[in-house]
Amino acid sequence: MSGGPGQVVREGLLKIEDCLDAEGNIVLPPGVTLISLIDRNIASVGDAVAYRYLDHTGTDDVRTVELTWTKLGVRLRAIGARLQQLTSRGDRVAILAPQGLDYVTGFFAAIKAGTIAVPLFAPELQGHAERLHTALGDARPAVVLTTTAAAGAVESFLDDLTDTPRPRVVVVDEIPDSAGETFEDKPIDVDDVSHLQYTSGATRPPVGVEITHRAVGTNLLQMILSIDLLDRNTHGVSWLPLFHDMGLSMIGFPAVYGGHSTLMSPTAFLRRPQRWIRALADGSRHGRVVTAAPNFAYEWTAQRGLPEPGEDIDLSNVVLIIGSEPVSIEAIDTFNAAFAPHGLPATAFKPSYGIAEATLFVSTIAPTARASVVHLDREQLTSGRAVRVPSDAESAVAQVSCGQVARSQWAVIVNPDTGDELPDGHVGEIWLHGENIGRGYWGRPDDTRATFCAELRSRLGAAGHADGVAVDARWLKTCDLGTYLDGELYVTGRLADLVVIDGRQHYPQDIEATTAEASPLVRAGHATAFTVPADDGERLVIVAERASGSRRADPAPAIDAIRAAVRQRHGVEVAEMRFVPAGAIPRTTSGKLARGACRGEYLDGTLRGV
Repeated sequence: MSGGPGQVVREGLLKIEDCLDAEGNIVLPPGVTLISLIDRNIASVGDAVAYRYLDHTGTDDVRTVELTWTKLGVRLRAIGARLQQLTSRGDRVAILAPQGLDYVTGFFAAIKAGTIAVPLFAPELQGHAERLHTALGDARPAVVLTTTAAAGAVESFLDDLTDTPRPRVVVVDEIPDSAGETFEDKPIDVDDVSHLQYTSGATRPPVGVEITHRAVGTNLLQMILSIDLLDRNTHGVSWLPLFHDMGLSMIGFPAVYGGHSTLMSPTAFLRRPQRWIRALADGSRHGRVVTAAPNFAYEWTAQRGLPEPGEDIDLSNVVLIIGSEPVSIEAIDTFNAAFAPHGLPATAFKPSYGIAEATLFVSTIAPTARASVVHLDREQLTSGRAVRVPSDAESAVAQVSCGQVARSQWAVIVNPDTGDELPDGHVGEIWLHGENIGRGYWGRPDDTRATFCAELRSRLGAAGHADGVAVDARWLKTCDLGTYLDGELYVTGRLADLVVIDGRQHYPQDIEATTAEASPLVRAGHATAFTVPADDGERLVIVAERASGSRRADPAPAIDAIRAAVRQRHGVEVAEMRFVPAGAIPRTTSGKLARGACRGEYLDGTLRGV
């Protein structure tokens, strides 16, 4: 081959064009999986850094730990060999480890060994013991992977699982590299399950989505093509939990073309969000850098993560994925205002839509586009119509565009009661189709049929969004609500969260925003609205956390103001308004408000501070 050593290296890596057919559709080449791509990187760019971890524990100084592709390969074989001694093909292997490179190697090693990885978390994650208990009882792993630092807590937690067979515990950082000498390479069928992705539990108990190797590869390519991450000098920075679907994607996409990702812990970010900004700036100096986070993280960073005076922070090469349902334009505007002076491009933000059942990625705006918003009439939304109004209209509700659906994926808006596709401008349930969709829910055949096997009863033809999908195809019901306007997808909320009173549908986030605006006693972003049953139908309850420094304030004037604001703006009476201490409202492991859990605690009297 000509072109020198560098050219040889590039030819050894995956080429995106090899994954597209003549029409530009994504088609994985035979035998290509995340594990085969890692092996290819080991052979082609073995000395290059694959993953970097910024350890902020112990001192104020950050300790940087790096893992090259070659070293990653050594660790995968060592851990994989130990797993092959203890498991059979298809057994589940749960990762209960702190954020770090041992988590990365454990996750990939479980897959390479021929087992099904179950990315979870160490028991140190406060407030989520029940979720961990549920996931372990559901997956029933044969082995749990952990680290020396977490082993004691893991053993104690497993001692309390009396209703679940006890798995073997393997401490990954105690396995010597030499153990890999006995590793046996196992063939991987792309339609076998790679891992179980447990849902966040925002509206119901977490369930394990069966994600196949084909779904992983397809979705990574969809994300790379949609966000234009084709440059091998693009890398990731992430503090997202590695058991979260977006966190996993941030360690997955570098494997496609031999790049790298820089990781840190969620706790390190929350304590000092400047750490995230500094890591982004460091990456921006050497090429394009991509990160992802939900609404609250951008708001928190704009509030608490501003650079020190004179600090050299350059964000000119940063891409910011924001993926919450729905995306907040206030979070985008606040972050842009704070960091535009540090070179942040106007096109940096990429509002996106994703869901665990689709592996993750569904849609985003074009690489050169700016985040945009439309304003819809609140009254029309209650009846399922998306009608534009001026931004200063009293009835205006802001909705952020999530752009275009990824290549080789389809999203239709459907009447959930009839299964009929709805025209643009109508709000309905979002249904998805594509090879990135998970296979079903682990051990739940009835739920799988109900969610993953929907049939589209009628289509709109050229005016719809199902062209190219077989008439008898199965669709995924997302339980998310959305609409199309001018060819772009807007996510308006979740079916399970809708506040339905007297036959009219209200979005809880809209009522929650009104609540926060009505009184400074409300902690911004920490209010939930839901309904509870009453003799004459459903009644509205709002629970809000107190703002900092307001513990002694009389809540009565704030409650009166909130009742009046909700009545005036939404035409709904607040049956009960409760203030609770900061931290009392339950959240999912990804930071979303868990409205269903809050409603449950309210009803059974266990909501803290009430």
